[in-house]
Amino acid sequence: MKWAGGKSQLLAQYDRWFPRRYGAYFEPFVGGAAVFFHLLPDPARHRVRLSDLNQDLIEVYRTLQTDLEGLIRRLAEHAGQHSEEHFYRVRSWIPEDLESVDRAARTIYLNKTCYNGLYRVNSSGQFNVPFGRYKNPPILAEPRLRAAACALEGVELAVEGFESVLETAQKGDLVYFDPPYQPLSVTSSFTAYTRWSFGEAEQARLAEVFRELASRRVKVLLSNSDSPLVHELYQGFPIHLVRANRFINSKADSRQAIREVLVCSFR
Repeated sequence: MKWAGGKSQLLAQYDRWFPRRYGAYFEPFVGGAAVFFHLLPDPARHRVRLSDLNQDLIEVYRTLQTDLEGLIRRLAEHAGQHSEEHFYRVRSWIPEDLESVDRAARTIYLNKTCYNGLYRVNSSGQFNVPFGRYKNPPILAEPRLRAAACALEGVELAVEGFESVLETAQKGDLVYFDPPYQPLSVTSSFTAYTRWSFGEAEQARLAEVFRELASRRVKVLLSNSDSPLVHELYQGFPIHLVRANRFINSKADSRQAIREVLVCSFR
């Protein structure tokens, strides 16, 4: 999945801080799951739980677990009909009226063909990103789908908030948080991955959860913007600077390298 704020480009920088040994693995705010697919924790040996408040996203991962072949067939149908007219017809479908495999295929199709690969919803939770003018969008990437389905075997998936990890994570487990970032400016705010906003109050709650987990000696990693609030909230923990390219700015000349942070509960 394309995902704003996805971590694929940062994995090489993160590698030095990923612990080599840990128990269970938890990833709230799973998004495109780049870190999970990079680490590939083994559900046969330890519990692995991926969660997000975005129901459409979790539906995709569940369908990969339960109906991979059906999903591939539906995506092949979308690929054969792809056009601007088809895009807006699919976007207008009401997800609740569809079978689960059709909902998942709709999400992937829109993700691969909408403008800039952006996932954005309005206050009613309806996807509202316009058509993206790509020459040959990768609507059906069958080898990637099969690899993802294999990686997800035995993984727990849940639609839930980040606080739920407090009920399950224990000493020695690994938790990776990748929340909507604290904006660096008023105009850079973007938290519309779900219909619920993620502002300073939520950032502060997340920092409390981080500190509680750290006090239990859970291994915690958290990505966020290199902002004064983030440095204040995580004062006392190692904060590592990384460089990332900005890909979702509407102006091409504003898509530049910026600094982000990776906060660790351990040294």
